[in-house]
Amino acid sequence: RETDVAMTTLFGRQADGFYEGYEEEYPLPEGFWEERKVIYNLYHVLNHYVLFGGGYLAQAQSMMGTILMDDTR
Repeated sequence: RETDVAMTTLFGRQADGFYEGYEEEYPLPEGFWEERKVIYNLYHVLNHYVLFGGGYLAQAQSMMGTILMDDTR
């Protein structure tokens, strides 16, 4: 389910009420927003790069930098 919620943030966001309601009904485990969301979305950005090229490479590189620089792991 974390993967699904992460995907809702990849190319924009849902309304704040979506995330607030989700957290109220079925809270995400600690660390999702700070640590794992970028990891889940990296797969989709790499897939878009393979399919469409262009700026997705820079986006993927930026995401990998974020993951590698995260000192919480």
